[in-house]
Amino acid sequence: MLFWVDANSSVPLAQQIAQRVRSSVADGLLVPGERLPPARDLAKALQVNMHTVLRAYAELRDEGLIEMRQGRGAFVRKDAGTGLARITELAAQLIKEAQKLGMTHSEVVQLINGAESA
Repeated sequence: MLFWVDANSSVPLAQQIAQRVRSSVADGLLVPGERLPPARDLAKALQVNMHTVLRAYAELRDEGLIEMRQGRGAFVRKDAGTGLARITELAAQLIKEAQKLGMTHSEVVQLINGAESA
């Protein structure tokens, strides 16, 4: 598994790492149950702070894409198939674009609710 980040990007490094994991799950490169690289190893390989990787992993955990097992590492959740990963990836893109436009959380929710009833 190969992750990379762009230090010159305006996107924070933790978000870039989370995006790489989401994309890898969506593309089937990471499969449910697969172990992610230990935060320390990934941080060393990417030449970033370990806490940056841990922030990315926490974001993915909060999204329900991965699970953290005490003393064993981070794993792609068994129920996190490519569909969930793709929807999560699209949701992250929607939020990013909405923020660029200055939209609030409630405006995005209203937009989604309106699209749902259309």
